[in-house]
Amino acid sequence: MRDWWKRLFYGGGIAALLASASFTAYCAWNVYAYPESEKERVPAKAKEAYHFVLVPEELDNDYWRLVEKGAKAAAKELGIDLEYIGPRQANIDEHLRILKKAAAAKVDGIITQGLTEAEFVPVINEIADKNIPVVTIDTDAPTSRRVAYVGTDNYYAGFLAGRALAEDTKGKATVAIITGSLTAAHQQLRVRGFEDAVRQEKGIRIVAIEESHITRVQAAEKAYTILKKHPDVNAFYGTSALDAIGIAKVVEQFHRERQTYIIGFDTLPETIRYLQKGTIAATVVQEPYEMGYRAVNMMAEIVAGRDVPAVTNTETKVIRKKDLPLRPARNYEVKTP
Repeated sequence: MRDWWKRLFYGGGIAALLASASFTAYCAWNVYAYPESEKERVPAKAKEAYHFVLVPEELDNDYWRLVEKGAKAAAKELGIDLEYIGPRQANIDEHLRILKKAAAAKVDGIITQGLTEAEFVPVINEIADKNIPVVTIDTDAPTSRRVAYVGTDNYYAGFLAGRALAEDTKGKATVAIITGSLTAAHQQLRVRGFEDAVRQEKGIRIVAIEESHITRVQAAEKAYTILKKHPDVNAFYGTSALDAIGIAKVVEQFHRERQTYIIGFDTLPETIRYLQKGTIAATVVQEPYEMGYRAVNMMAEIVAGRDVPAVTNTETKVIRKKDLPLRPARNYEVKTP
């Protein structure tokens, strides 16, 4: 009887030991067999907060405020710390200084433009050397070591503007171009696309290309000078958000609204008002909110070690008065952040 009890006791102990070992092995197998699949299911916001920096061309520009809104919306969703810092007014030296300062602070990712190849490519490459990913936005730097670009196809946008002007003027116009910058890559592409679009139009002549330095005042000054020097100009193309606004002011001062065609860029509140009045005939619409939103999401993917497309172009189209109001409004309305 006593032997039977001992056998039962030892048998139960062995069974319990085997069960415990099996459970331990099962747990270990789950931990080590599926580490990657579990990692893939962890959203960015569940991890330690990343610190990204968005450096725009011009801090208080309404266009860049829309980019900021989109970027901050994405950052909030993902639990990311996003810093928005840049020059008060367009200034390449200050822009580059801020990029270098962000890199020195060892942030997790930098979102910015590639305004000029000579100045921006070396700095972007220096940042990449520090293992900090760079996503270019609005203006690409394709020869740099940036990881990805999110934004407008600027050549195509300029081409759309040229075709719109040719169609609206029935292929007959004496054109002046006012561009935000003669050296910035995206502005150059917008001019080049426009020129190519009207090249085969025998009735269209481009008689002047002037620089506004992305200010309403200088755009107006250049428009005034052009009309004095070339009184036969009856069409203007403005390549940055503020150019068409400055042009429209001068055209109204000259009381030439009816005989002057203006096509610009973007949909700032002033642009929309001139569009409604008919002073501005058309404008090229970009998606600044979407650029900011997608850039932050893409950077989150990059720092998590996932592959992303090298180029993501946001939508571009030409709109006229008949296309108002615009939807979705988030790409066009500006509110104080």
